Amino acid sequence: MAIDIKVPTVGESINEVTLVKWLKNDGDFADRDEVIAELESEKATFEVNAEQAGIVKHVAKEGDTLAIGDVVCSIDTDAAKPAVDENKVEQKREEPAKENKEFPVENAEPKKVENAEPKNDIKATPVAAAIIADKKVDSNKIKATGENGKIVKQDVLEALNNPGRNPAAAMFSRNERPEKMSNLRKTISRRLVEAKNTTAMLTTFNEVDMTAIMDIRKKSKDKFKEQHGVNLGFMSFFTKACCYALQKFPAVNAYLDGENILYHDYCDISIAVSAPKGLVVPVIRNAESLSMAGVEAAVVELATKAKNNKLTIEEMSGGTFTITNGGIFGSMMSTPIINIPQSAILGMHNIVERPMAINGHVVIRPMMYVALSYDHRVIDGRESVGFLVTVKQLLENPALLLFGKDPIDALLEL
Repeated sequence: MAIDIKVPTVGESINEVTLVKWLKNDGDFADRDEVIAELESEKATFEVNAEQAGIVKHVAKEGDTLAIGDVVCSIDTDAAKPAVDENKVEQKREEPAKENKEFPVENAEPKKVENAEPKNDIKATPVAAAIIADKKVDSNKIKATGENGKIVKQDVLEALNNPGRNPAAAMFSRNERPEKMSNLRKTISRRLVEAKNTTAMLTTFNEVDMTAIMDIRKKSKDKFKEQHGVNLGFMSFFTKACCYALQKFPAVNAYLDGENILYHDYCDISIAVSAPKGLVVPVIRNAESLSMAGVEAAVVELATKAKNNKLTIEEMSGGTFTITNGGIFGSMMSTPIINIPQSAILGMHNIVERPMAINGHVVIRPMMYVALSYDHRVIDGRESVGFLVTVKQLLENPALLLFGKDPIDALLEL
């Protein structure tokens, strides 16, 4: 018999999804629980699995917008699984062994060198010629920039990164390319406009001397990775500093809930991640209770899921404060937009060496501008500035991160 595979309920307030990609073609056989399609809601991408084994019959097409409960496809459960040709399987298994006998490992290197010779008498450096041979690039389509018309390594890499691109032609192109907005991009657009129109948003700035943190990373990053299995990045320092500052200024960790202000005794830190389909903001739960290694591990896990479109709705819901790092793209300064319903967001930026006046002397220091955008309806100027100054003090004196304040004050309970 045939069973229908329908769009499942994926979360509150989500009424429709988009069929992004078929992973099983029409007429393919799918085993039970095998992934057959990818759907995208306004918050995340998720998979649809075969409820029973059988032949897949498409009902919807890629790009279709489907309501919750609509039929995605049907599965003929009476269809038998296609038999596998054992002779072909055995032949494929034997081919590598046969190839190894005819071409022993010792002869592999000379053969590579022979193939590395540029074709059609095209002049190229040895490295460029080797890449051309290995990647099978048409040397006639590579624009040579070396001396006397010689192809250099960068020319080949440019051709690989921009296949079919003619720089001169592209310069004068007037092509236009309409592309339908994804549900995720629509949601991002709607939420950003809503944040601008419904909050009394204001941004305050400060600058952080990153010398101490960079010295710690330089000294301890290898041992840290060896012991914890993750890199020691800047995000753990900023997350820990923000968690202490949020506990000192609880209004920055609160948001409006009707006519009430909802305060949080925990810090669920949202981190803005650039994913293939747009900006997503997964959440590190109870970040105030995590170690530096715990924060770094959580960042790696969430960022990897974001890049692979594997984040769940739960992993992107419920944050109390957001950190965004525009510095990885080279941003010098910005005014980040609040991630509603939260009341504040911290923007990190590029680290640049600048001359600073220290104790009456001009010295070069690695400096970073930081920006706090906040909802003035919830957070007063004193609290916003105090929060940012606290973050600055903690980052410039990382030893304070042990207690959230001066160790002597902590000892004396001052």
